[in-house]
Amino acid sequence: MMQDTKNEESGKNLWERPFTRDGLIDILNDDGAELKEELFRRARSVREDVFGKKIFAYGFVYFSTYCRNNCNFCYFRKSNRIERYRKSPEEVVAIAKQLADAGVNLIDLTMGEDPEYHEEDFKTVLEITKKIKDETSLPVMISPGVISESLIDEFAALGTEWYALYQETHNRELFRKLRIHQDYYERMGRKLYAKQKGMLIEEGLLAGVGEKVEDLADSLLAMERIGASQMRVMSFVPQAGSPMEHVKPVGRSLELKIIALLRILYPYALIPASLDVDGIKGLEDRINAGANVVTSIIPPRSGLMGVAQSVMDVDEGGRTIEEVRHILSGMGLSVASAEEYKEYIGILMLEHRREAREE
Repeated sequence: MMQDTKNEESGKNLWERPFTRDGLIDILNDDGAELKEELFRRARSVREDVFGKKIFAYGFVYFSTYCRNNCNFCYFRKSNRIERYRKSPEEVVAIAKQLADAGVNLIDLTMGEDPEYHEEDFKTVLEITKKIKDETSLPVMISPGVISESLIDEFAALGTEWYALYQETHNRELFRKLRIHQDYYERMGRKLYAKQKGMLIEEGLLAGVGEKVEDLADSLLAMERIGASQMRVMSFVPQAGSPMEHVKPVGRSLELKIIALLRILYPYALIPASLDVDGIKGLEDRINAGANVVTSIIPPRSGLMGVAQSVMDVDEGGRTIEEVRHILSGMGLSVASAEEYKEYIGILMLEHRREAREE
């Protein structure tokens, strides 16, 4: 009998739904090939039941690499002496239009916590967001770090659909080590406020930053408690100039298992396969694990960078929507249309409003 049916030590069904915390820990601890094969098979089956053969695709515009924070895991931490850029509004809008014309479903506007934007109360970023929404008609995700509630009000008033703000871990002690001099509850509170204002929220965690398996199980369960509609996991990639540059990387098996568990736990969630960790060559494994969104699609020679791996497959054209379509086609899948994506997130927004009325 395969181990996926019963854990002999605990006597518990590993596949009971909803998963218990102990059940998640058992699966995360088990690196057996049979268990992983069954886990990924179940995740794909759940995804197909909900989304059919369609996969969503996000354009990525990392338009400022300046940051006021000193996160220990980040290449772009303010203390790292690297070459940085801040794209002009015209450049940002032009890149967004290029991505829209190529067929992405959403524009992800990502930035470091740029002191210049904070000083001007995000006037430039608000103008960029409005112009992109007007000129592309695509949904927009903002990833500006921690901003004030009044600014969240302004982004919500523009109709900005998504606010992405990652804890990276839900272990408070580990959070303090990763995001030094930052407030766990302030960060959490801002994304919950954005949800209250009608925005969809994305939560994310890093794998391989010193967490325990128990921490990962807690994060998996926390995703539902905070009402995240998109749930992201990425393997930590040590980069030069950060205090964690010599941390031994974990294999990708853990990230893939977390993707699969998220899919099985939350069938209707949007779960990314990020091109930011392994580039285009890592896409197929993440889709096979149950992901249903391809993120970090970047036009070649755009002068942009990635986050987890700053230059991985960027200028060479390895992160284009054309490459993504080619790989998905070989898997019997296809990129959803912009209208299909809008329809789906519209359903998510209606569900959030219904829940808010019931509360």
